[in-house]
Amino acid sequence: MLVSLRLKAPVVLPCDPACSVLRDAVVDIDADGRIVHCGPSEDAPELPAGAQLRELTGILVPGLVNTHAHTPMMPLRGLGGDLPLMRWLTEAIWPSEAKMIDRDSYDGMLLGSVEMLRAGVTTSVEMFFHGEHMAQAVLDTGGRVVLTPGILSAPGLERLGTWQQLAEHTTRWIDTDGLRFGPGDRIELGYGPHSAYTLPPEAIAEISRMARDRGALMHIHVAETLAEDAKQREEHGSVPRLLEKIGALGGRVLAAHSVHLSDSDIEIFQRYDIAVAHCPNSNAKLASGTARLLDLLGGNVRVGLGTDGPASNDDLDVWDEVRLAALLARLDRGDAAALTAPRALLLATRDGAAAVGRDDIGALEPGRWADVVHVDVDSPAFPRGTDAPDVQLLSNLVWSAAASQVTDVWVAGQHVIGDREPTRVDRAKAQAEVRRIAERIAS
Repeated sequence: MLVSLRLKAPVVLPCDPACSVLRDAVVDIDADGRIVHCGPSEDAPELPAGAQLRELTGILVPGLVNTHAHTPMMPLRGLGGDLPLMRWLTEAIWPSEAKMIDRDSYDGMLLGSVEMLRAGVTTSVEMFFHGEHMAQAVLDTGGRVVLTPGILSAPGLERLGTWQQLAEHTTRWIDTDGLRFGPGDRIELGYGPHSAYTLPPEAIAEISRMARDRGALMHIHVAETLAEDAKQREEHGSVPRLLEKIGALGGRVLAAHSVHLSDSDIEIFQRYDIAVAHCPNSNAKLASGTARLLDLLGGNVRVGLGTDGPASNDDLDVWDEVRLAALLARLDRGDAAALTAPRALLLATRDGAAAVGRDDIGALEPGRWADVVHVDVDSPAFPRGTDAPDVQLLSNLVWSAAASQVTDVWVAGQHVIGDREPTRVDRAKAQAEVRRIAERIAS
């Protein structure tokens, strides 16, 4: 395909396995929004007549991947902020979610999508309700989502339907629209059984079968805290053992949190190629514990980074997860080199895409969607700008740069953030709508 847009920058980080640093490089994008070339300018093909050239001054990186979120919870931010997980859910969150209406999922997702895009997060894996509203919100902002509508049985949420009804709704949607749809395949559908403590084993087994039959992702909370699944551990040894016993671990499975895993649990994840969404900030805030990140990586378990919901983190900034994941890993080993800056960056990009079974995002490589982020270096975070040696430049990006340094974002080659603001929706209006919802829930 002919190039329709060339992005040129002093530094391009394609996030290949070696985390290479390309100097004076370009990313070429075709009319469909896919990358056709990424490399040094001197090796770039001649730009066709009529193609657009955009010269930038900082660093180009792939869009970050948020592997676990409940973004429509934006109006619930700050509720139960000092409670442990189970009390937080039963006393603060589920009663408030019971007051939310269908349209609230659109408004919460819209503002959350804007927040993520402004931070350079182009893809999120979502578990919440009223998925059609969420999908429309993402299409409106121009972001990308792997949407796994929530399936659970919880007090106050009976109005959403039984687990059978919720699962069948997702099945009908996939059978009608396919796994991926929208411009640039912006929407992917999967299944979101909440957890082993909110669903009976037969429900998870049936949902797993539905997902496998369709090649869909099954996204489930696993072993987030010690208290949540005491009954399941007592009866089965652990939640991974329960899931294995009921035949729920075939196909594409993403286990969110996975904090309290034994060696045998990790072996189960290895055996079935289960991926993990590591959420260090949420797990720390709720005092849930610290996942065994280095043990998972050492066992070749696929791991990406997630923020969890905006009510439990309380932001959607994957850069924060990159830093905290690396810090906790170093503390765990007492080794300042236990998780390097390049490796931490890959967790948020290439590895995050791999964790959700996607080889078309997460890196700047030919054939992948052109989800591209520009990070400005006109900041104290980059004392030598882009002239710093590779190691220092990556260190500045991971340890010092913040979401506020993101100026421009493209998703499938389309410009969705320009000069730090969304190009397709009104951020002020979106904020006002979420404030209205929050006030209604509080009344």
